[in-house]
Formats: sequence, structure tokens, C-alpha cells
Amino acid sequence: MQKLALFRLHLIVFLWGFTAILGKLIHANAQILVFYRMLFAAIFLFAFIRIYKKESIKVSWKIFFQLAGIGCAMALHWYCFFYSIKVSNVSIALSCLSLSTLFASILEPVIFKRKIDVSEVVMGVVIVACILLIFKTEFHFKEGIIYGILCAVFGTVFSVFNGKMFGKTSSGNIIFYEIFCGWFVLAVFYMFTGQIFQMSEINYRDLALICLLASVFTAFPMLESVKLMKYISPFTLILTVNLEPVYGIILAFFIFGESEEMSPIFYVASGVMILAIIVNGLMKARKTKKQKNFN
Repeated sequence: MQKLALFRLHLIVFLWGFTAILGKLIHANAQILVFYRMLFAAIFLFAFIRIYKKESIKVSWKIFFQLAGIGCAMALHWYCFFYSIKVSNVSIALSCLSLSTLFASILEPVIFKRKIDVSEVVMGVVIVACILLIFKTEFHFKEGIIYGILCAVFGTVFSVFNGKMFGKTSSGNIIFYEIFCGWFVLAVFYMFTGQIFQMSEINYRDLALICLLASVFTAFPMLESVKLMKYISPFTLILTVNLEPVYGIILAFFIFGESEEMSPIFYVASGVMILAIIVNGLMKARKTKKQKNFN
């Protein structure tokens, strides 16, 4: 069962890594892409929870508004991610995601009221240095890098606050309301700004790809990751998720070729960032194990 769980875990991380590929294959702009991704994902999740599982989706108003706020952060995270891909490429967007670890090391201690880990700060300095190096060598992608960094910020806010919600209602309800409320806020915003009419500017090919993105690469991995928590540790989940940029960058290179070719410094800096995250995770696991043995 453990080996099967690890295989399933790598499968969903691979699927998450492929979302960036689909983001580039879809011709629609980031606003339209995120709008339909969240709409279709919410529909798939509702059908799964209410029709297939026949479970209730009732939550208190307090939890509903909390999930709505987190859903807004999710929408902004996805918008910045896909916009970064549109104005630069997959490699830039995915490499900037590594900054999420740095932002989490700052935000998580504040939210969960724990001491700041020195190793996380050191790792953060290394990651920032690598991002600055990438920014300097790939300056022509500066807009993509800026939005990639914003993507990491909103992704961290979403992940950290999402961690406080688990246990307050079912995992399916949490994911459903976050995605649905994120879409609803986008819809209201687009109506007030007049951008809602632009949502019809999409072809059937893009709609089909977004439908695939929302189901196989969004709703399914999210539900599957929750189920896997029964068989694997949170550390294993987090550590494996850090492989998402690796899968995505390799796939992008083979699929898109020259448009994804970067300078050697980019690959060195990205490799150092990912290695720093993995080493930090291994050190934490070792520290936790020692503490358990001591107790």
C-alpha cells in the first residue's frame, strides 16, 4: 500500500507539473483561462461530492467566508501563474514557484504561532540569491518573473491558511468552496469591469483543453492528495510536491523546444533552489525523528 501511495503521489505531482504545459498550449489569455478552469473544476467537484459520493456540502457561514477568502488567494495565484507563462515561458513560471518555500517560512510561524526556523531563513537567502541571479541573466523575462514571484506569494497565502481549515469540514467541501468562491469573485469583478463579455472570446479547442485541465489536472489531483494523507506523511507530500518544477521544466523543454531553452545560469540557479528545498526537508525529517526518539 505504501509503494502504491508513493506512485499515486508522484502521478499527481506529475499532473500538477503538466498544468503549466497546458497553460501554454491554451491560446486564451490568463483571465479567461482561470475563469473557466475554476468554473469547470467547481462543477466537477460538485458532481463528485453530491451526485457520486452523495455527501452534504453544508457549511457554516463563518467557514464559508473563510473559504471564500482563501479561494480569492487561489484565483490570484492561478492568474499570476498563467500570466507569467503567457509573457515569458513555463520554465520561468515554475522556477519562481520555489519562492513559496521562503514565503511560507515567514508566514507560517506568524499564523501558527511558532518560532522561526533558522534553517528556513538560510534556505530563503539561498533561494532569493538564485532568483536574483535568474532575474539578472533573464532580464528580458522580467514581467514573467515579477508575476511568477506574485504567484508564489498568493500560493503561499493559499497553502498556509488552507492548512488551518482542514478538520473544520470535509476536505471535499473545503476544495469545492475555495474553487467555487474564487470563480464567483472573479465573475463579479469581471461584471463590474465589463470584462465578462470577453469570456465568450474562446474557441472550442481551448474550452476542451481547459475542461481537461479542470478535471484531470485540477479536481482529481486535489482530491487524490487529500486521500493520500492517510498513507503518507505530510513531509513526504511536501517534499514530493517540490518536484513539480522539475517535471514541468523537463516536459516543457521536450515539448516546446527552443522557446524553453534558457541560459546555463538559469538551470544552475534553479537546480540549487530545488536542492536547497530538498535538503532542508531532509534535515527537518531527521530533526523530527530525533525528537520522537528522545521523547
